Amino acid sequence: MPELPEVETTKASLEPLLNQTVSKVSIRYPTLRYVIPRDLDSLIGFRLVAVRRRAKYLLLDFYHQADNRHKTVLVHLGMSGSLQQHHDIEPRKHDHLLIDFINDDGMVTTLHYHDPRRFGMILWTHNDDYIDTPDTTERFLAHLGPEPLDDAFDVDYLRRIIHRTDNLRQKAIAKPIKSVIMDQAVVVGVGNIYAAESLFLSHIHPLTPACHIDDDKLEKLIANIKHILAKAIIQGGSSLKDFTVGSGKTGYFQQTLLVYGRDGEHCYHCGSLLENTKISGRASVYCPGCQPL
Repeated sequence: MPELPEVETTKASLEPLLNQTVSKVSIRYPTLRYVIPRDLDSLIGFRLVAVRRRAKYLLLDFYHQADNRHKTVLVHLGMSGSLQQHHDIEPRKHDHLLIDFINDDGMVTTLHYHDPRRFGMILWTHNDDYIDTPDTTERFLAHLGPEPLDDAFDVDYLRRIIHRTDNLRQKAIAKPIKSVIMDQAVVVGVGNIYAAESLFLSHIHPLTPACHIDDDKLEKLIANIKHILAKAIIQGGSSLKDFTVGSGKTGYFQQTLLVYGRDGEHCYHCGSLLENTKISGRASVYCPGCQPL
């Protein structure tokens, strides 16, 4: 599944479309996790004025200057979705949505939403044409924790989350640290790949109860999460099977993975055989030598 670095990479790839005007919208296969809004063609004549990311969601802001109207489209890539820009190519089998953008020189670029598994989402979060805008912002975004690269995600914050109140303390004690940092209500965008890598660099076993980790270890873990995510963004994310961006290029962060996907191989640091355990149904590879429980 595309994670935060892949979505951030996608966001950057869309920046060449900023200030271009939508000239055509074609909904080819509307059935995704939720049906693509039929009135998405109302974007024709609007300029793309901003591309934002919140967690693993993209927010595309459009503006129509003559009418002083705003629209915002929320995009989630699901398991296999991607946004790719092409010139003069035929639509492919799993291209669900095509949006033509025209720049001031008259050149047209087509944005393809491609999603073989159809778990993605394309929905309105704001539309000035509606009296009552669908509250997708509240439904999908309101519960999210801070961004991992923001200053708000620090050791004081994480300690407060782990040791909330007496009523929730037993739940926190029983919860493995890997589950905590992958909880989108705690911090967004730390998916399975990046959680495994960050825990390895911090010498923390993924099953360690969160409340057993002292502040020094928490501080090290937070620093490694920020480091790993920043590095993955620079390298264009991980080259997942179905993930492509822009004109089809993939990231190469996977070439530097230390534990994820290497179950049964030797640890690069100590030579121990890497092991795999299931946490909340997700594979969690770790080194028993570097990450003792």
